[in-house]
Amino acid sequence: MTTVFHRAPRVSLPVAVAGDGIEIIDSTGKRYIDACGGAAVSCLGHSNPRVIDAIKRQAQQLPYAHTSFFTTQPAEELADRLVAAAPAGLEHVYFVSGGSEAVEAALKLARQYFVEKGEPARRHFIARRQSYHGNTLGALAIGGNAWRREPFLPLLIEAHHVSPCYAYREQRADETEEAFAQRLADELESRILELGPDTVAAFVAETVVGATAGAVPPVREYFRKIRTVCDKYGVLLILDEIMSGMGRTGYLFACEEDGVAPDILTIAKGLGAGYQPIGATLVSDAIYRTIVGGSGFFQHGHTYIGHAIACAAALEVQRVIDEDRLLENVKARGEQLRASLAARSAEHPHIGDVRGRGLFVGVELVRDRVTKAPFDPKLKLNAIVKREAMQRGLMVYPMGAPSTASSAIMSCSRRRSSAPRRRSTRSPSGSATRSMRRSRRSARRRRADARPRYPCSVEPT
Repeated sequence: MTTVFHRAPRVSLPVAVAGDGIEIIDSTGKRYIDACGGAAVSCLGHSNPRVIDAIKRQAQQLPYAHTSFFTTQPAEELADRLVAAAPAGLEHVYFVSGGSEAVEAALKLARQYFVEKGEPARRHFIARRQSYHGNTLGALAIGGNAWRREPFLPLLIEAHHVSPCYAYREQRADETEEAFAQRLADELESRILELGPDTVAAFVAETVVGATAGAVPPVREYFRKIRTVCDKYGVLLILDEIMSGMGRTGYLFACEEDGVAPDILTIAKGLGAGYQPIGATLVSDAIYRTIVGGSGFFQHGHTYIGHAIACAAALEVQRVIDEDRLLENVKARGEQLRASLAARSAEHPHIGDVRGRGLFVGVELVRDRVTKAPFDPKLKLNAIVKREAMQRGLMVYPMGAPSTASSAIMSCSRRRSSAPRRRSTRSPSGSATRSMRRSRRSARRRRADARPRYPCSVEPT
């Protein structure tokens, strides 16, 4: 019996023993195509020699130096590289160990900025329903996943939520994309006015929604309109690109495609590509200078922030992405993947939507394609899809709401030997057809009552 406290203790997991390009190999020798990069992390595959060598070199030279005593060359070089590529105005980088930490740092930065600026009344954060920003308490508080939040509600700071930019489910039939975007911007403005403009610190959103809704991109002009509302009331715009950033969408920063620069931006996952745990919070010069000119100290920190080996690994990951022109590859492969999925699912009765940007792609499964009615959450179709895919040697990222969205968050690698295998990752929806038919028959037998629009109580797997 294992002594590891796994996140799902009732599930017996295969033991991963090796990684080879886009594949993970278990202790029985079975190979799995990692079509989702684990948790949208492994964008360069599992055996990139350049990154491995960079880790070895840094470990031999200097494995660790605490940031209250020293800075390191890998941290300085990585920060310079990120700032040079970032949207205009983001001129400073605060390194952390992962995505949840990056969001916590963003929230604290926003709060401390207003305290140091002489506006301590700004304490409210507004985010979106059907969102996910991490599992630490601050990040969980602003997230819009009710199932994850519910057990810890007494511990969470007060946060406010508005409608997501989720065109498949939220855009009205007679509504243009611009009108839809404007309606959502108006809703945000109304909430700011309701709370009091002088009390709102920031609006927080995933540039492309990831873990809770499944690769949901914003409609055109949405973030431009949101930026206008934030600027009107002096509210900071925080964009969470933990999952969508670092090349997944075909841009190093997903918000580049939207033509918007936030005040604070969070990244992780693809930053280190799984070779080391690392995240970062990018901050505007205005926020940085306010703190430097005030207390001169950011009241936040962890033991392993700015870890030299993690920064060295992430720096080499970014060099590989750039020098191997992987962003171009992501755009080309993404178009190919979405076109193929759309063509193959055009008449499928249970595929409601194929969406995404670049190789950040989601397939939403529904009980009825015409009405968009979701499957009964009790069926846990997301778990069925994951199980069926794993049995076939394929890893996909299943979500449980609002229906079932499975994301194929693909590797960015250009390796020729990987190409035929990557094409095979278009089949998860088809491979689960028999299970879906069984689920449909079961749903009929159960004659389920009306289902909530967002059954967030579904347990993710």
